[in-house]
Amino acid sequence: MSSVRKWIATADRTAPWPQAHVVVAGLGTSGFASADAMLELGARVTVLDDSETDTLRERATLLDTLGATVRLGPGSTAALPADADVVITSPGWRPDWPLLAAAAARDTPIWGEPELAWRLMHPDRVVPWLGVTGTNGKTTTTQMVDSMLQAAGYRSAAVGNIGRPIIEAINDPVGYQVFAVELSSFQLHWSSSLSLHSAAVLNLHPDHLEWYAYAGDTAAAMAAYGADKARIFQRVQHSCVYNVAEVATREMVEQADVVEGARAIGFTSGIPQVAELGVVDELIVDRAFVQQRQTSALPLASIHDVHPFAPHNVENALAAAALVRSFGVQATAVKQGLLNLRLGGHRIETIAEDEGVRWVDDSKATNPHAANSSMRAFENIVWIAGGQAKGTSFDELVTRHHDRLRAAILLGVDREVIAEALHRHAPEVPIVMLDGTSTGAHGVMAEAVSEAARLARAGDTVLMAPGCASKDIWPGYAARGDDFAAAVRAVTGQHGK
Repeated sequence: MSSVRKWIATADRTAPWPQAHVVVAGLGTSGFASADAMLELGARVTVLDDSETDTLRERATLLDTLGATVRLGPGSTAALPADADVVITSPGWRPDWPLLAAAAARDTPIWGEPELAWRLMHPDRVVPWLGVTGTNGKTTTTQMVDSMLQAAGYRSAAVGNIGRPIIEAINDPVGYQVFAVELSSFQLHWSSSLSLHSAAVLNLHPDHLEWYAYAGDTAAAMAAYGADKARIFQRVQHSCVYNVAEVATREMVEQADVVEGARAIGFTSGIPQVAELGVVDELIVDRAFVQQRQTSALPLASIHDVHPFAPHNVENALAAAALVRSFGVQATAVKQGLLNLRLGGHRIETIAEDEGVRWVDDSKATNPHAANSSMRAFENIVWIAGGQAKGTSFDELVTRHHDRLRAAILLGVDREVIAEALHRHAPEVPIVMLDGTSTGAHGVMAEAVSEAARLARAGDTVLMAPGCASKDIWPGYAARGDDFAAAVRAVTGQHGK
């Protein structure tokens, strides 16, 4: 056994990193932050990425100046260096990627950026984490947590899958007191030693099953996806927050190996039981973190303090409130945090209202469950959908909402998947199919909006909730949403509200 193998399993910031050869797989935002942190501690660092863009070349030049070995371009990840002591992987890399499979075959540790950050936070830079995962609502809930913490006077940061690497915040001279951490299933897959102050699983529905194809069939992929989500509850110190309406999230809590004394805290859009947060007379109330919880509940905020207002967003607020209440945040800060919050675009964002028709951008709805959440908020819908379905089914979504659908306009590589669900469960709903290969991104969205304007009537909502990822046509959901907004404004002549 090498000298490094003797200490790498328990490594923290004080470990003898100059002895180690660290391989960073992927030079995205988290990969760059991980490589930079390892170089700062004196490790020998090799960075590998099969892509080669201007951004990656700029990062490579900087890391090369700092002493790293960087290989970009096709074939760069074909072989794992023979003397690699640990691999820090990009969250998008599947376990069966050859480089990672080679590391596993050699028993070389594989960590994600959150695992590396957790280790390098110890022993001298420890900051409590309030973690959020789930199929949908992670980013919004994490932003709510951060806003509530700041309203309570804490120096907090929203980090992780939300965009900012955790390790970057740990090394920030600001000196944060608490982190609101969004964690994806991919990140949790490569995390083995996290012990969060409190954590929430918002929901669990099929998504990213193509990433879990290594597990086998659809059922096995879904089981592996759920198992990774459940990892957030392992070693929780204070509170495991689950969704009362989703049995799977409660089962995750029941099966978790937590620190003795940690509590199970539910959230519900109905009247809460003891140890739950819920809604009473349009008030978000706490019946978990109050002394008299057997007989009373503490009002925290009005459901109308939640913006944008939608049933699923109230559920996000309940989960966020549970996390911050576990950290000791007062009721007034919960309300103020909700009022202060300004979410990013493309989340149930009203673009225009024209001749009685409301135009709504929910491009962030990149799977059927997310589309379900926004559909719940509207009565009569002209639905723009499609893209990359990622192995998911639309049968349940269409069955649940077929009475709301005025028409469906489908685009993208997997539009037939949605069309087939509509034919099976809502044959009366008119369908417009758009190819988009000849018109390009701007053209196909302009065509979709034009068709929606033709089909919509006063009182309808044109809802762009694709239920699919966007990268078959657009670089990301934000670009898709921007094209929708531009097309809507061109048709209506109005500005966003």
